Amino acid sequence: MKQHQKHIQKATLSNGITLIVIENPTTEIIAGRIFCRHAGSLWEATHQAGIFHLLANVMSKGTHNLSSLEIAEKIESIGAGLSTDTSSDYFLVSLKTITADFPEILALAGEILRFPTFPNHEIELEKKLILQNILSQKEQPFNLAFSQLREMIYGKHPYGFSVLGTEKTVTELTVEDLKQCHNKHFTPDNLTISLAGKINLDQAISILEKIFGDWQPSNGDIPQFNPYPLSPKSDYRKLDQETQQSIIMMGYLAPEIKHPDYPVLKLLTTYLGNGLSSRLFVELREKRGLAYDVSAFYPTRLDKSQFVVYMGTAPDNIEKGKEGLYNEIKRLREEKLSIEELETAKSKLLGQYALGKQTNGEFAQIFGWYETLGLGIEYDTIFPEEITKVTLEDIKRVANDYFQDDFLCVSIVGQ
Repeated sequence: MKQHQKHIQKATLSNGITLIVIENPTTEIIAGRIFCRHAGSLWEATHQAGIFHLLANVMSKGTHNLSSLEIAEKIESIGAGLSTDTSSDYFLVSLKTITADFPEILALAGEILRFPTFPNHEIELEKKLILQNILSQKEQPFNLAFSQLREMIYGKHPYGFSVLGTEKTVTELTVEDLKQCHNKHFTPDNLTISLAGKINLDQAISILEKIFGDWQPSNGDIPQFNPYPLSPKSDYRKLDQETQQSIIMMGYLAPEIKHPDYPVLKLLTTYLGNGLSSRLFVELREKRGLAYDVSAFYPTRLDKSQFVVYMGTAPDNIEKGKEGLYNEIKRLREEKLSIEELETAKSKLLGQYALGKQTNGEFAQIFGWYETLGLGIEYDTIFPEEITKVTLEDIKRVANDYFQDDFLCVSIVGQ
């Protein structure tokens, strides 16, 4: 099966691997992203929170054929980039190399993906580093406030935990846990491989068949995503801590990426918190001098997301800052934006979206990501169209649907 969209092509290999090729003959660089769907913290059991993060850190520390040192030397000798990472909704292998070395670096990525050995001493070392990272985050007011807010919104849902996991869960993870997780989630029919650079679809298929062709699919046993029951609710928590800067966060449970209101909320994030001309920056920092830092974010998620506004302020300004943030949200419910405000936000968002697709790495990332989330490569065209169609009425309706006081969670860290 092949699909064509401009210079972007898609194919499915016989063992189920989805291949996307964005041909760019003007450069000698090939960037690749190998996405593992149905992997990442959304698929972690509560008692194994952080397992995919640990997995990402130890997968390249030894395979059936290569030691950790040999893998590192091979990457360095080629002069390539190769890394593994995880997120809330997927697992990722990133690579970058000149065209001539691409088959060799992809073969190394295949070795790491398919045949990790998880040496015990490497696991113990990585666990110590992760535990240090978890402790370090507990000393940072922003991370503390966000952790508190995430817990209020999500409870025991996997999104309620840090991608790092917790001290308890990380400490208790074993070699056997990692092997079982790898066997269950890492199968060819669970992969999307997205390539951008001086390579065409036929060349890519030929290389992938040599490296992955003998890898057998899972016979339909891929872990499936079942949305967790979540309902919006209000909560308030304040953690008293002596800090130079107090953090105020306000958040709401918000829709997942496939929801029709997703583009509207993305536009609202841009309007409220993106850049020096954003509403929160102008009103709360420039005009009132309340904030050191103020913004909004709305992560793209497979399951329910969160819409968050936050401010870093002087400890003496907590009450004023809290009132200021709340009033800006309330204003969205009660007053329509002006047509100028709406058009400015659209132009800013669409401009930044276009600028985010300049390099081969960015192309490989965005098209592979959309495919992995189940939207298809076509969403790159659909998303700007949806943003363009957003009306003033849409903005006010969405604000009233999701930003009610009964749904508001407030997290404060400071004195």
